[in-house]
Amino acid sequence: MITSKQRSYLRGLAQRLDATVYIGKQGLTENVIKEIDTGLACRELVKVKMQEGCEMRPGDAADQVAGQLRAEFVQAIGRKFVLYRRSEDDPKIELPKR
Repeated sequence: MITSKQRSYLRGLAQRLDATVYIGKQGLTENVIKEIDTGLACRELVKVKMQEGCEMRPGDAADQVAGQLRAEFVQAIGRKFVLYRRSEDDPKIELPKR
């Protein structure tokens, strides 16, 4: 569980990120979840954009993916959301202390 200070720090990092995963009208498919998992493993912080045809709400999709992939929900703005998962092998992002 991350603190509000750590969440705020991650929001700042996420501002500069472009969305790397897109969810289309078919919603959260197995391939989309694998792509998010790969992104979290490589970069620890992933921004996901939901296309216009997707009927899911970003917050609901973020909660579902975070639960499946043991990731932390950072934020949802408009049709985008950000997830974080610390890498066990090679952490790249140093969070502020608790």
